[in-house]
Amino acid sequence: MGVFNKSDDKYMGYLSSINKPQDLKKLSFDELGILAEEIRLFLLDSVSKTGGHIASNLGVVELTLALHRVLDTPNDKIIWDVGHQTYVHKILTGRKDQFHTLRQLDGLAGFPKTQESAYDAFNTGHSSTSVSAALGMARARDLKGEDYAVVAVIGDGALTGGMALEALNDAGISKTNLLIILNDNGMSIAQNVGGLSRYLSRIRLRPFYYRTRESVQSFVDSWPKKGKRFRSFLHRGKSAIKSLFVPAMFFEDLGLRYYGPIDGHNIKEMVNAFEQAKSMKGPVLIHVTTVKGKGYTFAEKKPAAYHGIAPFEIETGNLKKRGAKNYSDIFGEKMCELALKDERVIAITAAMTEGTGLADFRSLYKNRFFDVGIAEQHAVTVAAGLAMGGTKPVVAIYSTFLQRAYDQILHDVALQNLNVVFAIDRAGVVGDDGETHQGIYDISFLYTIPNLAILSPASPNELRAMLEYALTEHQGPIAVRYPRGSDHEFDGSEIPFEFARGTLLKKGEDVTLIGIGHMTGIALKAAELLEKQGVSCDVINPRTLRPADDELILSSAKKTGKVFVIGDVIKNGGFGSYVTELINNTGTGAPVTVLGLPDKGIEHGKRELIYKKYGLDAEGIKKCVMGT
Repeated sequence: MGVFNKSDDKYMGYLSSINKPQDLKKLSFDELGILAEEIRLFLLDSVSKTGGHIASNLGVVELTLALHRVLDTPNDKIIWDVGHQTYVHKILTGRKDQFHTLRQLDGLAGFPKTQESAYDAFNTGHSSTSVSAALGMARARDLKGEDYAVVAVIGDGALTGGMALEALNDAGISKTNLLIILNDNGMSIAQNVGGLSRYLSRIRLRPFYYRTRESVQSFVDSWPKKGKRFRSFLHRGKSAIKSLFVPAMFFEDLGLRYYGPIDGHNIKEMVNAFEQAKSMKGPVLIHVTTVKGKGYTFAEKKPAAYHGIAPFEIETGNLKKRGAKNYSDIFGEKMCELALKDERVIAITAAMTEGTGLADFRSLYKNRFFDVGIAEQHAVTVAAGLAMGGTKPVVAIYSTFLQRAYDQILHDVALQNLNVVFAIDRAGVVGDDGETHQGIYDISFLYTIPNLAILSPASPNELRAMLEYALTEHQGPIAVRYPRGSDHEFDGSEIPFEFARGTLLKKGEDVTLIGIGHMTGIALKAAELLEKQGVSCDVINPRTLRPADDELILSSAKKTGKVFVIGDVIKNGGFGSYVTELINNTGTGAPVTVLGLPDKGIEHGKRELIYKKYGLDAEGIKKCVMGT
């Protein structure tokens, strides 16, 4: 396709007639090929305006068409791993006309959502879960005596997650009818790493084995008398032949019937394979190879950059709006600076090198950079081992994905009081990716962990200072949590950082506003609005959430007699609960109101709109304080 031409709309004829998956069954394979190109044009036109996951969806157009051509959805179930590659699925299942609302507040979700459509069989958003969910659904089907197909679509990157391997191990002994589609594009978000990735690469280079096997089988079957004896001979030698062409045969050794690799952009080939697999007994894995970003030159060349992207110009591939340096960029720059000064500084990521800002660190300090793949639990315990060995590991993981490593943080790091730094990116409301990606739980679950300090910068300068403290002075585990995007500096952010000490940014007499991290700036704006209403505010930037600056909080509470703790995190547990207990237990007598998010999944939408909806913008805070 090359670069999309906006004026070229002549290929929209077939797409306009597709309102449900059953409509695909009326088309020839040639017509399906034209439809695939129409869908790519539609995706580029739409996602360039809304932003979203474009490269992964361009890569699964033919795969999705083939699946819906063969299956009878929604009776048959498709479980998409991660789910960011389901845009084509949504287009084909009656949501084409709503697609302009993708990832907008009250619009289509960027991931599968059972509440949104009967065709979305399972909510996903985190990696490596599809085979487990699909196996559970298949077992439920069997127990109830029902008859429908269950399909898990999982990427090669997701196979680096331990949960996926656990599920394959279980599925292999299950004898349950289950179809697993391994979508192998050589990528997760960044380039895949590890032994399993190398193994799949070897398989990709050996399609000759499978073509030869099929040719020989057809030839032997043409011998009506001697064929049976010769087939028996071939069967005895099959293991030896496989060992020559496909080392280890990992999947078949697990008990899965394996077919592939096949071309993930050849609809006819996939349809034939899926139809055969659907009629087989037991678990079957079909290995398809695809190109991430297929059909769009810029995405094919830089698939990681176009994995999840803001609105962009189709003709040039450039972002429509370039903002200031974001927190991830600043983190990466500071890590390089600190690594230059101290050779013990180590960076660890879980398949998110670019996303966490560590691309330059990887280039400059290859021996001190470890991308462990989509394996957050492993990342944390590797860091524990590195710390025990006398290095200074920094584990850079998004807040939503760090949830997966709770036990390792508690058991392997905190209980041993090891010097591990957790750089928690995308903390707080992230917006467009919705409920599976909101980083709103980290303070609450980290607050229960012994020995762990928690820092929350309110500005880029504070992030730099906190990282320097964490790697040069602190003893024991420490978490530095920072939001998505960028922030401006404000008066007071230049005050030198001191552990367990907050700063009083504004003095007042009537009410105390305590902003958590990024929300400090919004608290300052709310204070300005309140001043116009005759209400003067103390505004506190706590900086260190644990251990908190009790003295500063209590002195302000005694003076004003009314405290509001503001954070774009869930209200329950965490810092707001700590402040409430602190004031109550000391008999200060100041009522505490925690302004945050309710205990439910927070939907997708622009961050500013979510703040407004839940009263966390400056106007909403003002109204709460005023009681209006």
